[in-house]
Amino acid sequence: MKLLQLNVWSGRLEKQIQNLIVQEKPDVICLQEAVSVKGGSNGGMFLTVDEIKQLYGMNLAYSPVMSFSLMRRKAEFGNAIFSKVKIVDVSSVFTRLEYKKDFDFESDDYNIRNLLHVIIDNNGQQLHVLTHHGHHVPSHKRGDEETLRQCAIITEYIKGLQGEVILTGDFNLEPYSESLEKINKVLRNLSIEAKLITTRTPLTHKTEVCDYIFINDEVQVKEFKALDDIVSDHKALVLEFE
Repeated sequence: MKLLQLNVWSGRLEKQIQNLIVQEKPDVICLQEAVSVKGGSNGGMFLTVDEIKQLYGMNLAYSPVMSFSLMRRKAEFGNAIFSKVKIVDVSSVFTRLEYKKDFDFESDDYNIRNLLHVIIDNNGQQLHVLTHHGHHVPSHKRGDEETLRQCAIITEYIKGLQGEVILTGDFNLEPYSESLEKINKVLRNLSIEAKLITTRTPLTHKTEVCDYIFINDEVQVKEFKALDDIVSDHKALVLEFE
């Protein structure tokens, strides 16, 4: 199977993202900063989860953290997981705050965070796939007390799972930050193992590694890589596994 991980940057590079999906042919796609628009087109401004589901015939689990008005329609923003094979269960855990209806970009706290978890029927075996968009500390990627708290929640959640586990996301944290080390101790961090230099693209001045795919020992890796295709201000990560 092949998994694609991407902070999709609200899907603003629509054609490039579509081309990447066609090129890589992933069985599973994990997205952060993913947008859904109800009731029709968004005017071609960005690629929505609804369009990805329709274009590629994939099953969708979507966990928005907020809603807002867009061109007289309702839009939502959050995490998404797509799968070509059957999703048998979906869970969502908010690690900070809760879903905000009619989000006010001027006054509301944008650091609403959740962990999306799906169970996929992988030839009769349960495959756990999770994705998370990490708490954003504006000035650095070393984390703080809040990122420590949220990573502790995620770590304890992971410990309760049986079978193959894949955790993905833009965690907004450096690889060896104190917060991320909580997860590093229970899962393999493939971004560290691959010695990635950056997971950012030329569309931003930032150069850190902050995007990750973690696995437990039951997942057999065939290949892991960061792609150079410009589809976002973050690089896409690809994991091929047994």
